[in-house]
Amino acid sequence: MDNLYDTDTVLWAERQADALRRRAANEVDWDNVAEEIEDVGNRYRDRIESRLATLCAHLLKWQFQPEHRSGSWRGSVAESRNRIAQVTGNYPSLRNYPAQVLTKSYRAGRRVALAETGLTDLPDACPWSIEQILDHDFWPAE
Repeated sequence: MDNLYDTDTVLWAERQADALRRRAANEVDWDNVAEEIEDVGNRYRDRIESRLATLCAHLLKWQFQPEHRSGSWRGSVAESRNRIAQVTGNYPSLRNYPAQVLTKSYRAGRRVALAETGLTDLPDACPWSIEQILDHDFWPAE
């Protein structure tokens, strides 16, 4: 069973789901099933972190490059906010997760903003609260 997990995870998952539905405990690859279940939560956390980093990058560019503001940036900010709200709305246990990873996500977003803009004076620490960042009506320096 371990070999199938390593070579065809989709087929492995189908067989594991079948074994669980039949309550065939002796056919369940328990360690890998547990790992996959944990990965489900991690995927949602990763989505939040990624969207939050994108959001921070665009808000930095919005604030520090006002001459380049565009509908594309505005759309990216709105989309990121929507996706974070969707995940945290669907999974209440993740409601506080954006605040927990703001520092990490801001650093990642700042690195992207630095790479894309060449600006060197972006704040080292996030200048906004998580409430501001996620607020659809908040636009820095506007």
